Amino acid sequence: MDTITATHNLNNEEIFTILKSFITEVIGEEFVEDLDISRESSFTRDLEMDSIEIVSFSEKVKSHFGENIDFTGWLSGMDLDQLINLKLDDIINYISTCQSSK
Repeated sequence: MDTITATHNLNNEEIFTILKSFITEVIGEEFVEDLDISRESSFTRDLEMDSIEIVSFSEKVKSHFGENIDFTGWLSGMDLDQLINLKLDDIINYISTCQSSK
């Protein structure tokens, strides 16, 4: 999925669907089939994504949502424990908050 400019704010379920597709693209459909990806999924524990996969996911988020969010800046403000415990719902809430503040 390349950059898509939304004409309306996406709801949390729409954001979840987009992020889930990015995860599938990054780690591969064959791995996703064995996972139960939910909003509470942790990138490191539940999805077992390594740092390169997380960077690739981050680039997809940045490319898709463009200037509406500073995803990289948001992540860089976290300490190691926060990054390790990062859940999909945290990102959904961040994107949702950014959309409503534009």
